[in-house]
Amino acid sequence: MDPIGRHELSLLMVAAENGALPGAKVGGLGDVIGSLPPALARRGCRIFVATPAYGCLHRGPGAAPLASLRFQFYGASQEAVMYALQPEAAAANVTHVAVDHPIFDSPRDNGRPRIYQQDPPDAPFATDATRFALFAAAMAEAVNRGLFGRLDCLHLHDWHAAPVLLLRRYGPGGGPLQAPRCVFTIHNLALQGVRPFEGHASSLAAWYPHLPVARNEIADPRWPNCVNPMAAGIRWADAVHTVSPSYAREVLQPSDPPRFFGGEGLEQELRAARAQGRLFGILNGTDYPEALPEQGMDFSEIVRSLKEKTIEWAGGAATLATAHFLAHSRLTDWGRSAQRPAVVLTSVTRAVEQKLFLMKAPLAGGEPALHRVLESLRSQGGVFILLGAGEPGDERFLVETSARFANFVFLNGYSEEAARILYAHGDLFIMPSSFEPCGISQMIAMRHGQPCVVHGVGGLKDTVIDAVNGFVFGGGSVMEQAENFVAACNRAVRCRTGQPAAWEEIRRQAAAARFTWDDTAAACIKQLYRRSD
Repeated sequence: MDPIGRHELSLLMVAAENGALPGAKVGGLGDVIGSLPPALARRGCRIFVATPAYGCLHRGPGAAPLASLRFQFYGASQEAVMYALQPEAAAANVTHVAVDHPIFDSPRDNGRPRIYQQDPPDAPFATDATRFALFAAAMAEAVNRGLFGRLDCLHLHDWHAAPVLLLRRYGPGGGPLQAPRCVFTIHNLALQGVRPFEGHASSLAAWYPHLPVARNEIADPRWPNCVNPMAAGIRWADAVHTVSPSYAREVLQPSDPPRFFGGEGLEQELRAARAQGRLFGILNGTDYPEALPEQGMDFSEIVRSLKEKTIEWAGGAATLATAHFLAHSRLTDWGRSAQRPAVVLTSVTRAVEQKLFLMKAPLAGGEPALHRVLESLRSQGGVFILLGAGEPGDERFLVETSARFANFVFLNGYSEEAARILYAHGDLFIMPSSFEPCGISQMIAMRHGQPCVVHGVGGLKDTVIDAVNGFVFGGGSVMEQAENFVAACNRAVRCRTGQPAAWEEIRRQAAAARFTWDDTAAACIKQLYRRSD
C-alpha cells in the first residue's frame, strides 16, 4: 500500500468514545475511533487519539502520565493529567491518550463507565456539555504546548469535540491550535449539545468567561439565546464530514419527523458548507478478519449460550427483571426442540426511538408492525431474537411483545459474545432504522453471509441493494414505511423458505460485499485532510 507522498500526515483525533479501549465505546462513534486510526497509519499517517479518562481509562495496564495540563475553566485555573494508554491491540503510529480530571468520574453500569449522563428534560446535555467543554479546554492547552508535536490536522468528532473550535476561534491567535487544518465529523445530527449562552452552571459564559465570543456567530439558528456546538463545527471546520454519502445528501433537507430525518435545523449551515466545497460523505467501514467466528453451532448450543447470558445479567441485579425472566423461560422452551426453526431473524441494536420507531408504528389495523411480522413469521415456523438495551419505554415495548409472542425473545442487555452468535448464526438481520448516518450492524451481519432487511436511508441505502444482497423498503409516510417494512420481511422470509437458489445468491452477495476501513482511510486522506494551498 502506497503511503501518502514522502511525508507523514500527523493527526489528532478528539472524541468522546474510543472502541480500542475497554469500556470506552457506546456505539458507532467508538467503532470509528477504534478502527479508522490503524487504517490511516497503514497509509503513512501518525495519529494521536484523545478521550476523557472517565475515572478509569488511565488506570488500565501500561497507562503512564504524560503531562500535567493547566487551563482556565469556570473562571478558575484547573489542572488535569494526560496519560498515554496501552490498548490490547496496539497499532504502530497510533498513540492513545486520556485526560483525567474529577469532572470525568462516571457512575458504573455493569463495571463499565457511563460515558453519557442522563439529565432532566429541562436541562438537556447539561452534565455532558460541561464535561466535554472542560475536555476541550484541556486539549487546546495540550496542542498549544506542543505535546503532540507539529500537527497537520485536528479531526474533531461530533458535538462533544466541537468546543475545541470555539477555543480555536476566540482564543489567542497565531498559536499551534490555529495552525492545523480542522476536520469535523458528524456521526449523528440528532444530538447537538445545545446549551444556553448564560444563566446556568452549564452554559458558555460559565465555562469560558474569558473568551470574547461573538454571539451572532455561534447562536443556534432556532434558539438564539443558545450556543450549538454542532453548528459551530459545521460553520468553522475546514472540512465537514458525514459517515455515509447518502446521509450527506439527506441532511441538506429539512427534517419532517417521524417521516423523514434530515438537517435537524442545521440544513442551512450544511447547504452553505456544501456550496463552499466543505461537505463530504464518506462511508464508514468494518473489519474483515481472515477467520470469522465459528458458524457451526447448532440451535441447541445457541439457545444454551444465550440462556447463560440472561442468567449472568439477572445475577447482577437485586431483583429479577421481567425481561430476563421471559427471555430465560422462552429460551428454555425453545431448547426442548432438537430442530432448528425454519428461519431465524436477528437484530443487534440499541432500544431507542431511532431504531425501533418503525417496529412500533401502528399499521392500518392498529397493531404494531413488529407484531404483524411475528404473526407471519409464526406461520412460517420462524423465530426472532433481538439483543439490545436503551430507553425504558422502548425496552417495555419489547418486553410486552416477548410476553405475547412465543416466537420472539428480547435479550435486554449487551454482550459481545451474544452479538457474535447472532451475527454468525442468524438467517436474516432486521434493521428498520428511521434514520441511519452509517450503521455498522448491517455490515457485520453481511460479512457473515446474513442478508439484511433495512430502511433505505443513510448508510443502509449505501450498503444494501434490494434483491441483490438484501432487502430494502421505503415509503412516503410513516404508515407506508411500516407496511413496507412488514412486506419486506415477509418477502425475505418467503425467499429463505421457498426459493433456495435465489436466497443462496443473495446470501453470497451479502458475504462478498466489502466496506473496508482502508477504503475509508484513503477517502479521508484525499477528501478531508488535504490542503487546498
